[in-house]
Amino acid sequence: MPIKLVILDRDGTINEASDEFVKSPEEWRPLPGALEAIARLNHAGYQVVVVSNQAGLGRGLLDMVQINAMHAKMHKMLAAVGGRVEAIFLCPHTPEEACACRMPAPGLFEQIAERWGISLAGVPVLGDQLCDVQAGSVAGCEPHLVLTGLGAQWRDQPLAVGFPPETQVHQDLPAFVDDFLAKQAVQIKQSKVAKDALKAKAAPAGA
Repeated sequence: MPIKLVILDRDGTINEASDEFVKSPEEWRPLPGALEAIARLNHAGYQVVVVSNQAGLGRGLLDMVQINAMHAKMHKMLAAVGGRVEAIFLCPHTPEEACACRMPAPGLFEQIAERWGISLAGVPVLGDQLCDVQAGSVAGCEPHLVLTGLGAQWRDQPLAVGFPPETQVHQDLPAFVDDFLAKQAVQIKQSKVAKDALKAKAAPAGA
């Protein structure tokens, strides 16, 4: 059975963002309905993976002890609502380091593809910044922008040049999940109808 994967940015998509970086468990606060939305994806059979640029590490503003503490809080809160994140892929570098993993470079996505042993073609990625959707698009993902976090600047505004033309826009993570799961349900129904039609066509006359 094919792996069902959804890739989410962290700050501004799952939790509140900060201009000064999210640096502690106390500062890590989930956006309304975000954890429940991840749980809904899980219950529909999807594995959720998180990607995140964390230049605060490279700038010495926080360390992996603090990162791990934040993620422990996220995992615990997710478990309380029946949700789960399979893995978190971070870029610790500053923009000045010009690494291959800081979005919009696709390095984190390449790591995901290698870890799961799959192509990311058509896998949805949801983020609140241009760099998130650009990185995913380069890796073959289906780009989605959320209007929370830094994405709020695009409310009632046309997307800037640079966004992949196929970018889909959603009010927040729960709205994305509503739309995504509804479309998946339609596709499943259409596939079943097509299979039933083929079976009926192949059946012997009078059977």
